[in-house]
Amino acid sequence: MHDSNIFLLITMKDKVTIYDISKKLNVSAATVSRALNNNPKISLSTRELVLKTAKEMNYKQNRLAQALKSGKSNNVGVIVPYINRSFFSSVIRGIEEELTPHGYHVIICQTHENYENEIEQINTLINTQIDGIFMSVSKTTLNTDHIEKALAEGTPLVFFDRKKEVPGVSSVIIDDFKAGYMATQQLIEQGCKRIAHLSGDLNLEIYKNRHDGYIKALEDNNLEVEPDFIIKTNSKIESGASAIEELWKLKKKPDAIFSASDYTALGAIQELKKMGLKIPKDVCVTGFSNEPFTKYMELPISTVDQTPLTMGKIAAQVFLEQMNENKKVSIEKKVVLTPELIVRGSSIRN
Repeated sequence: MHDSNIFLLITMKDKVTIYDISKKLNVSAATVSRALNNNPKISLSTRELVLKTAKEMNYKQNRLAQALKSGKSNNVGVIVPYINRSFFSSVIRGIEEELTPHGYHVIICQTHENYENEIEQINTLINTQIDGIFMSVSKTTLNTDHIEKALAEGTPLVFFDRKKEVPGVSSVIIDDFKAGYMATQQLIEQGCKRIAHLSGDLNLEIYKNRHDGYIKALEDNNLEVEPDFIIKTNSKIESGASAIEELWKLKKKPDAIFSASDYTALGAIQELKKMGLKIPKDVCVTGFSNEPFTKYMELPISTVDQTPLTMGKIAAQVFLEQMNENKKVSIEKKVVLTPELIVRGSSIRN
């Protein structure tokens, strides 16, 4: 026999089971199982004795077996594009704060904006008997078969921030159209007339809505919509800098920037300063998401707050409501939160 096989046998033999505990205490395995699960049919003294013995023998409950037996694991998955963005970490905090008192644990997955990663993560979560999934879809997600598969297997899903139109899936988002409108309107009120928009990927509903809000504000104020003033970016600092380089090659230059991302707005500001332009005197700038750095800049950046903590809490409440329903009955809620425009020095001329 190979050494590795010997080690495997020793490991399996040394793993304590409820039968080892029952043998030591001279009680049935069923009694031990009920005591470990705090069954009131077992006397308090017996429960305490079993728990004490289990601890002494280093017994570990098989959570997967418990989940298979009960149909409930008390684990939920949260799928986000990136964990290192303040917005997503705040949403996760909101979900945790709401679910922890109900005995749930949160498993966090990152897609890095990759559709294949998203499919793999959903399948993995389903295979671990997850009770529910919260997700903000990646920008490369066009097909929703993997989401519909999870629903078909009885796994509740709740979209937050980024969503797809999938029947049976609840969602908690902000009014991105209104946010885009508000941000653009504030720039117009400062006297800006040539407002450029650094958009995200318009295949994602959130960026499309922010873009549409920007367009509507221009139209309502009888300002010309300049197609060359709309630059697709990818929510990175260097993308904002590149967008400014592109815009300043135009004959007509913008006098304001509305960015669909704070990171892109930061890159734009850095590039404008390199060019010797003054903010907000020469160019006003507004970002989106209220990332922590925006208020600590030498000149704080105007931005839109997406209320991520509230978004996470409400998403968790929607999930809990769904879990309280008969599992055969699907509930679907569409929650739209009101954004808050935070006006700071980067977009105030008066």
